[in-house]
Amino acid sequence: MQLRWIAGLVLLPAIVGCAGTRGPVTAPHAAPASAPAPAPAVIAADLPCVQTGHGCIPLNPDVTQHTVKQTICVPGYTATVRPSSSYSNGVKAKLLREHGIDVSMMRYYELDHIVPLALGGHPRKPGNLSLQPWDGEHGAIRKDQLERRLQILVCREELRLSDAQSCIAEDWEACDAKYPPGF
Repeated sequence: MQLRWIAGLVLLPAIVGCAGTRGPVTAPHAAPASAPAPAPAVIAADLPCVQTGHGCIPLNPDVTQHTVKQTICVPGYTATVRPSSSYSNGVKAKLLREHGIDVSMMRYYELDHIVPLALGGHPRKPGNLSLQPWDGEHGAIRKDQLERRLQILVCREELRLSDAQSCIAEDWEACDAKYPPGF
């Protein structure tokens, strides 16, 4: 069954727009919380990104450690940058077709932001978008809970934005284990 096949694939990054920008993999938590944040990698047109083993994941240039209180920590912020459902559904349908999954299965998948909007991920760049099943151990419902925990930690200044971005972009399930509910 195609749903089982894709459920095992947590991230199917469409690394479009980041070609040629691969560099060294950044350890998710290499710097202590008191150390200055590492400068984000830069992709075409000076767009910041987080380097991972998956490539360069584009970030929203308006969200930095210095702007979190005016952006991601403001209630309702993500609604102001979230792409329209027509855009999201179009990209999701394209990814489903590319992976040989019938578009009628769309309701079982989320168009996931690898670095979520709530942590300054780029809203529209294909390199920050992937197909993810909603349910199950590797599903979007579980990742969404992690995204909220990390956002709270960043807004409480208990975790640097760049550390949260790297952690979730590199391996969100390992990040979930590192920052479990009640952390």
